[in-house]
Amino acid sequence: MAGWSLHTGMACALATENIDTDQLIPARFMSTPRVQGYGGFLLHDQRFDEDHNPVPDMALNRHPGTSVLIARRNFGSGSSREAAVYALVDFGIKAVIAPSFGDIFAGNAVNNGLLPAQVGAETVEQLIAALGGDAAAAQIDLETGQATIGAQTIDFQLDPVFRLKLMNGWDDIDLTRQDAPAIAAFQKRRHAQVPWAWPARDLAATSDG
Repeated sequence: MAGWSLHTGMACALATENIDTDQLIPARFMSTPRVQGYGGFLLHDQRFDEDHNPVPDMALNRHPGTSVLIARRNFGSGSSREAAVYALVDFGIKAVIAPSFGDIFAGNAVNNGLLPAQVGAETVEQLIAALGGDAAAAQIDLETGQATIGAQTIDFQLDPVFRLKLMNGWDDIDLTRQDAPAIAAFQKRRHAQVPWAWPARDLAATSDG
């Protein structure tokens, strides 16, 4: 996964709260191989009617080039399905700005290069009002922790570890690998301190190293 620090795109608002993972991708689509792409399933039951026709006034149908979403509180709540993040990423969404996120969703988002940018509820309402159903130019800067949506520049909250992972394109394994020298040194010390606790082959490998 490629890291990023600056994104420029278009933003639109989903003026809804409690958009959960089952709405983001209904379970009936999750048997589809990921290689086929999940973008077409994103918010499927809001984007399409019972006859599979696009709903004209749905924000993502009006603005299919959206890469930044503005939403109300509790975005990504519900189940732990990572496919909800796949649907957003495959559609082309790079960031979601909301007052709060489901905890598991936020972790899955960062591990897939998607920014969960947390701002106050009042700020979100201001952005939604300013957009008024339209799309606007957007720029997200991870280094400064700022987003510019149309004429408004706002600060967003982001865990420092999340920022590090997004900017470097890391997942949890990559995050651990950055400490590989310290981990190896600790392992060597522990082998020396409690040699009786390790299988003989591990002791030999550590001594040779």
